[in-house]
Amino acid sequence: MMTSPAVPLRIAVVGGGISGLAAAHRAHELVPGAEVRLFEAAPRLGGVLETVRQDGYLIERGADNFITNPTWGIELCQRVGLGDQLMQTNHQHRHAFVVCRGRLRRIPEGFVIMAPSRIWPVVTTPILSPWGKLRMACEYFIRGRREAGDESLASFVTRRFGRETYDRLVQPLIGGIYTGDPEKLSVRSTMPRFQDMERDHGSLIRAVWKQAGKQRSQTQGGSGARYSMFMTLRDGISSLIDTLAARLPKDAVRTSTPVSRLARDPAGGWLVSTAGTTAETFHCDAVILAPKATAAARLMADVHPQLAGHLAAIPHASCSVVSLGYRRDQIAHAMDGFGFVVPRVENRKVLSGSFSSVKYPGRAPDGAALVRAFIGGELQPELAALPDDELVAVARDELGQLLGISGEPNSVLISRYDQGMPQYYVGHGERMQQVEAALQELPGLYFTGNAFGGVGIPFCIFKSEKVAEKVAAQLKAARSAV
Repeated sequence: MMTSPAVPLRIAVVGGGISGLAAAHRAHELVPGAEVRLFEAAPRLGGVLETVRQDGYLIERGADNFITNPTWGIELCQRVGLGDQLMQTNHQHRHAFVVCRGRLRRIPEGFVIMAPSRIWPVVTTPILSPWGKLRMACEYFIRGRREAGDESLASFVTRRFGRETYDRLVQPLIGGIYTGDPEKLSVRSTMPRFQDMERDHGSLIRAVWKQAGKQRSQTQGGSGARYSMFMTLRDGISSLIDTLAARLPKDAVRTSTPVSRLARDPAGGWLVSTAGTTAETFHCDAVILAPKATAAARLMADVHPQLAGHLAAIPHASCSVVSLGYRRDQIAHAMDGFGFVVPRVENRKVLSGSFSSVKYPGRAPDGAALVRAFIGGELQPELAALPDDELVAVARDELGQLLGISGEPNSVLISRYDQGMPQYYVGHGERMQQVEAALQELPGLYFTGNAFGGVGIPFCIFKSEKVAEKVAAQLKAARSAV
C-alpha cells in the first residue's frame, strides 16, 4: 500500500458518466475520509445522459427514463433525495407500436420482448399471419436446447417462436434497446432471464404465464410496491447527474481533464496522469476506470497489452437522435402510446421513435408534442453519420409518413453518439471472464461501465456501486493490515 495510516486513502475515477459518478459517489459514502477524484475529458458530466431545455421543450439527448425492475435506479434516486422527483409513465397510454407494412400497429398487450403473457391480443393482432401465430403457440411444446454454451438472440427466438415472430416483433424490440443486430448479440449476455426460463420451465410461454399469475395474485393481495415499467425524473435525467456530483467532496470533480496515462506506482498504488493546461499526476491507492471500453483499452495499452486487446475487441454501434417539436395539430396520428419500433424487414431509415411528451408531462409546451427519432445502429451505421441537414430530413420524412405530420417543426435538436453503444456479441461472457482474470494481476484497478454489466441506467448504477464497495472493502482491509 502506497500510503501510511496517517495519509488519507486516495481513489481515482476515470470517466464522468453515470457509471463513474455512481462509483465515485458510493466510494465517498463508504470511505468518507478518502480523497476521491473524478476525471472527465468532456467539459460536462453525464456522458450520453443530458437534459436540454430548448424552445419550451425539455429534451433528453440520451435515455429519457430507466426501467424499474430491477429497482437499482429508483433506490439511488431515493437515497440521494430525488424520490419526490420520480415520475411514472402516463398510465393512459402504456403501450407501444411496431411498424407493420408501413403502418403503426399496437404491440400485442402482454407481449414481453420474447413471449406473450396474454393470448387474445396475440390472436387478434394484424402484425402476424395465422401461420405466424400458430408457430408462436407451438413454443409451448418445443423442448429446450440441449447444447450448453452461448447462442445468438436471433437463433434463440427463431428456434422457439419461428422466423415471423422474430422478424415482426422481437428483432425490432431488441434493436430498439441495443441498436444492434440480434444475429450477433448474445442471449446469455443481454437477456439471460429468457434462457433461464427455457432451462427451468421448458417453455417461455409457460414461464411468463406463471409469473403473470403470481403478479396478479400479489396485486390482488395488495402486497409489494407497484411501479410502471419505466420512470424518470421531473426535471430530467440530468437531475441525477447534478445531484451525484454535488454530493462529492469539494474539488473532487475535474471536467475538461482527459487522462493521458495510467501506470503502476513503483512505491505502490497507481499514477493517473492528465493532459492539457492543468496536467498533473495523481498518486492513488485505487483506480476505477469508467470510460468507454475503447478509451479504457488505450489507457491499458502499456499497462497490460493483453487486457487492452480484450477491451478493444468489444464492438460498439453508433446512433444519432433527432428530437423534433411540433404543434399537436400538425400530427394526424393519435399518438396514444409511448412510441414505436421498426422491423428491419420494413426497410425504413429509422430504428425507433419515442413520443416523449406522451410518456411524461412537462416535456412540451401546451398544445405541442415532442417526438424523437433514433437513426443508425449496427444495421445502418452510414445513416448515423449523415450531415445534420440530411439527418433531420430523414427524421422528418420518416416521422411524417408514419405519423402524418405536416409543416415545419418549431424545435430541432440533434444528438450524436459515435461508437456509443457496446454490443454484447456471442462470446461476450467469455471475454468478460478474460478481463476479470487479467484484473487479478493488477491489484487496485477496477472496471465499470456499460460494456461490463448491462447497458441500462440501473445496471450501470448497480455494477458501479458494487465495484465501489469492493474498492472500499479491499482498501480498508489493506489499511488495517499496515
